Amino acid sequence: MKRGTILEKVEITSISSDGKGVGRVDGQVVFIKDTVPGDVVDARVTGRKKKVLQALPEKFSARSESRADPFCDHFGLCGGCKWQHMSYESQLRFKQEHVSENLKKLSGLELPGIMPILGSQKQTYYRNKLEYTFSNFRWLTKEEIESGEEQTRTGLGFHIPGRFDKILDIKTCFLQSDSSNEIRLALKKFADDNGIEFFDLKNQTGFLRNLIIRTSTTGDLMVIVQVFQNNEEKISLVMNFLKERFPTITSLMYIVNGKGNDSFYDLDVKLFDGKDHIIEQMGDLSFKIGPKSFYQTNSEQAYELYKIAAEFADLKCDELVYDLYTGTGTIANFVAGGARKVIGIESVEEAIEDAKTNSDLNGITNTEFFAGDMKDLLANDFIKKHGKPNVIITDPPRAGMHPRVTQLLADLKVDKIVYVSCNPATQARDLQVLDESYEVKKIQPVDMFPQTQHVESVALLELKPEIRAKK
Repeated sequence: MKRGTILEKVEITSISSDGKGVGRVDGQVVFIKDTVPGDVVDARVTGRKKKVLQALPEKFSARSESRADPFCDHFGLCGGCKWQHMSYESQLRFKQEHVSENLKKLSGLELPGIMPILGSQKQTYYRNKLEYTFSNFRWLTKEEIESGEEQTRTGLGFHIPGRFDKILDIKTCFLQSDSSNEIRLALKKFADDNGIEFFDLKNQTGFLRNLIIRTSTTGDLMVIVQVFQNNEEKISLVMNFLKERFPTITSLMYIVNGKGNDSFYDLDVKLFDGKDHIIEQMGDLSFKIGPKSFYQTNSEQAYELYKIAAEFADLKCDELVYDLYTGTGTIANFVAGGARKVIGIESVEEAIEDAKTNSDLNGITNTEFFAGDMKDLLANDFIKKHGKPNVIITDPPRAGMHPRVTQLLADLKVDKIVYVSCNPATQARDLQVLDESYEVKKIQPVDMFPQTQHVESVALLELKPEIRAKK
């Protein structure tokens, strides 16, 4: 079917992993943006991707009972909060189905019943970190173009999906606290009023490049401004404005980045005012978070996630625990009180230093952390030196574990593995390999990101009885 073809009365029967409604026309699968199972729509074909038609809704013949009115003016253009057009109850139901279908169909294993998904108490204002991009040539909405009025082209916001060079100027974002909106809007106005150049993403010119805002449940507030040029006069102008206008900022920093991308993990972060970190609280534990630190972006729900991981591990104080992909050691420190010792492994050296600091900060003495590529560091020599673990907790990135790591875990035959995943599809793939030695006993979905299609899944694996009997 050609681009522009109108598909009539397409019934949406399911939801895809990227959050689009799924229907069929003459046996052809079609993904239709901003639709919900139960909708019946006329849709315009916009293209084809991996043998699947892509389309946009033109007319609704019937609207699903799962639909809800989007609360954000930017819905449909912004790449975030793609599911705010459905009720939260429906979001949880679809996420539950997504975990179940992926794990059972893709793994091909006999699995226990999926436990009911744990929803988030907060459905808005739940993120503790947001990154905004400056642009001197922002995206114009259809309404702005049709108005015929001259438009200001500077913008500070998020990338339009699929368009690295186009930024949607954000007025109000419902993901982070009001202070985040106030800082973003005030800085944009100040830059506009003072003629400070916004970044040109295509031509790599300009001054203001990126704004990062991190908050914590303790009330700490970190603001990082990324600039393209090391212009001391402009840097001082911008940073002093933020310092004076927002005295609640506890950590004010900037980065000079003249590279072709916004990544700053290989760059120096300059402290302008306040502390070089913020403190996050989780239960009785405190965590020091620097500008490069990874921390779960939904702080309150992360606490619930880690409680599930600890419950599944069911430590008796005499176990050696390996925490793989430990990041800044949040899980390792969280479970350390119930273990004989916890060893954390992570590829990012700065994160490992944070993990050690967090142990010291909380008076935890039974943790040890190592930096290195997981597939290379976690090997027989490492295990021989540090001891074979009784329990392994693994929380890999979306790509899942490297095949070499997965096979090593299967060969190790430890008592128990707790697998925390942000991608049920790659988790299912890894479970296939681990099935050589382990059986899945429990699966608990957790919603960390309301209004999106993303979902976490925690699986408990125990050594198969016949293998345990031979040990």
